[in-house]
Amino acid sequence: MPIHTIFRPTALVFAVAVIGTGVSRAQLPGVSSAPAPSRNSQDSTPRIPASMGPQGNQYLGSIPSGEATNEVIDLTIADAMARAVQYNLALAETGEDIREQRAERLRALSRLLPDITARPSVSEQQINLAAFGFTGFPGVPSVVGPFSIYDARAYLNQSIFNLQDLRNHRAAREQVAAAEFMARDVREQVALISSGLYLIALAGSSRVDAQRAQVATAEAVYKQASDRRAAGTVPGIDVLRAQVEFQSEQQRLIYYEGEFEKQKLNLARAIGLPPGQQVRLTDHMRYEPVPPVIPIEPILATAYKQRADYQAAEASVRAAELARSAAVAGRYPTATLDANYGVIGPVPDHMHGTFAVSGTVNIPIFQGGRVQADVERADAELRRRRAEFADLRSRIDADVRTALTDLRSSSRQVEVAVKNVDLAKEQLQQSQDRFAAGVTNNLEVVQAQQAVALANENYIAALYSYAAAQSALVRARGDAEKSITEYLRRTK
Repeated sequence: MPIHTIFRPTALVFAVAVIGTGVSRAQLPGVSSAPAPSRNSQDSTPRIPASMGPQGNQYLGSIPSGEATNEVIDLTIADAMARAVQYNLALAETGEDIREQRAERLRALSRLLPDITARPSVSEQQINLAAFGFTGFPGVPSVVGPFSIYDARAYLNQSIFNLQDLRNHRAAREQVAAAEFMARDVREQVALISSGLYLIALAGSSRVDAQRAQVATAEAVYKQASDRRAAGTVPGIDVLRAQVEFQSEQQRLIYYEGEFEKQKLNLARAIGLPPGQQVRLTDHMRYEPVPPVIPIEPILATAYKQRADYQAAEASVRAAELARSAAVAGRYPTATLDANYGVIGPVPDHMHGTFAVSGTVNIPIFQGGRVQADVERADAELRRRRAEFADLRSRIDADVRTALTDLRSSSRQVEVAVKNVDLAKEQLQQSQDRFAAGVTNNLEVVQAQQAVALANENYIAALYSYAAAQSALVRARGDAEKSITEYLRRTK
């Protein structure tokens, strides 16, 4: 099977690789049966389209290992990545693809190695000499036999010179190298996706915590309004308004708790946890401002040097070049050696050694256009591989620049979101004080509560986008498995 039909880089991987949370980016799990109660703003919970769910994407599946326990186990992002690269379904299937390519290499190698067989035989024969024109010889019967022939013989067939087979073998070796590089690239993508699923679950956990705080605040405002209504200082509409807000916040909390559980399930599926195993996420998303200027040339140089998909594309081009030269070699002469040695006789006790050795040179003269057709097909394949290689080089450049842009943008968003959260909390405190003092009704308090909730949501989304941009950058650079944990943990 051609290497490009197995190991073509998959756009789906990058679509689910948590490059961000914007509308232009695909979103990871989980999908909800109903939208969250609206705050008059777009819900930024990362999701994955139903058509790209775990049932249709091998990167979100795994081979479960072990038995579920009754205990809740702690899970770090490093643990999640380590399990993913061991049990993820995409890597398991990639391993089988490598075995297929190695089998093709062995098949190509077998055409260069000697073919040795042993063939012991015994036969009983009777020959009609008259049928071959041997008649009229005195004393010679027209029918000879029956008689026995015992023959034990070894045969050797060896290709002495076949440039086409030699180049096909070299092309097969390059295809194996491309397959192995792509396996490394799949491992990188699995690390990226598993860390992305972990980040999504962390964002879900943060939303649950923030929403619980919102519920507590709404409950306090509701009790305050009820107490003041009992004292006769506020009208009943204030109590009703506070109660509606309190119950709305409870409804949002139920939604976010359900989303968080599904996000943990998606993570568990991707990293091979046993079904039903409960986990506790122990890492946290943190933030560290990025430098104002990040040189791009060193990152690009590193990416071209160590990205496995780039190395696989180079190997695929080399394989296509060798396959073309092998097709051209179909016009060249070939030389083979055939030999056999054995013993033969009428009975096992009366056998004598015999042998035969022959060398053959096959010189193609007219092949009906077959070689030209092979060359044309190999040319087309080579042009395709070169075009894909050029496109990949350009895509790597775009990946790096996009990741740096996202990193700078998300860093600034986090800084603004932090300030906005502080301002929204101060606004809420002042509105509560004004309500307690009887200066205003609690409509202002409810609006301030919603502002705090929106500010918290924007902060969580910005922090998630920042962490995802860091992951995307190390993926674009080509060392995601080694560097993602370091990047995400070194922030403070």
